Amino acid sequence: MGKHTPIERTREERTELEKRIRTGNAPARTHPRARILLLSDRSQGQQRTDQEVADAVLCSRRTVMNVRRRFLSGGLQAALSDKGWPGAPPKFTGEGDAKVVMFACSEPPAGAARWTVRLLADKMVELHSVDSMSHVTVGEILKKRNQAVADKVLVHWHAVWDGCCQDGRRIRCVSATL
Repeated sequence: MGKHTPIERTREERTELEKRIRTGNAPARTHPRARILLLSDRSQGQQRTDQEVADAVLCSRRTVMNVRRRFLSGGLQAALSDKGWPGAPPKFTGEGDAKVVMFACSEPPAGAARWTVRLLADKMVELHSVDSMSHVTVGEILKKRNQAVADKVLVHWHAVWDGCCQDGRRIRCVSATL
């Protein structure tokens, strides 16, 4: 980063940073970033090096440089918050998860002894809640919501078999009706 660019904060910015550190409402990543900005502030007369700030916050010198660079280019909020994560946004919100759990806890459709993950996925598509849904996704939702459906048997496991690996260890495989 070439030349060190000193940063100075206004009294309002210092107050906001101190408030974020004191209250526990902010995300965990915000606290070290706020401490970095406070410790690297030159308006109070202290001139700490990046390494001194990094040692005080228990992070790397590069993290201190990145937070300072983001503060200089985008301001306080840019330095404290994350840029966002790559990938598609999640298809299912808490409402969609709740629908899956609700159907899993209800009576199974006619002709079925119990709900399977494939039946649940088909039901969600049938109700136009989503365009498409994998049975694997339903399984992940139910695994997350295990406490809500702890007393229900949702998936019928039809076969359990034992086998041996090449090194002689025993393995147990479960095949599910999915």
